[in-house]
Amino acid sequence: MDIPAHFVETDADEINALIDAFPLAVLVAQTAAGMVANHIPLLRHGDGHLVGHIALANDLHQNLQSGDEVLVIFTGENAYISPNWYPTKPLHHKHVPTWNYQAVHIHGTIVFHYDEKSKAAIVGRLTTRHEQLLSKNTGEAAWKMADAPKEYMQAMLKNIVAFDISITKILAKSKLSQNRDAVDFDNVITKLEASGAPYLAKTMRRWPKP
Repeated sequence: MDIPAHFVETDADEINALIDAFPLAVLVAQTAAGMVANHIPLLRHGDGHLVGHIALANDLHQNLQSGDEVLVIFTGENAYISPNWYPTKPLHHKHVPTWNYQAVHIHGTIVFHYDEKSKAAIVGRLTTRHEQLLSKNTGEAAWKMADAPKEYMQAMLKNIVAFDISITKILAKSKLSQNRDAVDFDNVITKLEASGAPYLAKTMRRWPKP
C-alpha cells in the first residue's frame, strides 16, 4: 500500500478502533491455485492475533498450510471529496477531486483449527462481541450459542474451520484531508456529515487541524 508521509497512521488506538468498527475484512493469500481473496468478519484477540472462521466447503484451508503468510485488509468508511467543498477553490482553482478513507493492511501467518473446542471458542468470541453491540443499539437480549439445541450447534460447528492469524506487520493509512488548508479541512467535515459519512467525519473531528 502506498502511504505518503502525511497519511501514515501509527496510532494503535485508531487502528484498533477501525478494525472493531469495520470487522468485515478481505483475507488475501497466494495459493497453489493462484491468488485468492475471501470476505470474512475477523476479531482482534489478545496481543497480536486475529481470529475467524470459514466454511468447511471453502477450499482455502486446503490450498493453504498452517504457517503460510496471508494479508488481511480492513477498510473504514470512505467518500468522494469534491473540489467544490474547498472554500479556497475560488481563490486559485488549484484543486482536483480526491477520496478520503482509512485502511489497515495486516500481514501475518495463519493456523487452522479443526477441533470442536477451538471452533466453539472462536465462534463464541465473535458472537459475544457482535451480539453485545447489537443489544446495546437495539435493547434486544443477546443471542448465545447455548440458545440453539446442542446437537444442532455441534452439526453447525462440523461445517466450519476456525483459524488464528499471528500478526507480523501492520501498515495503516488515514487519508483525511490533512494536506489541505484548515478552512478546507473543516468544510470537508461539514460536507461529509451532511452527505452521510458520519464515521469519517467523526474521525476527522478527532484529528489535529492542518
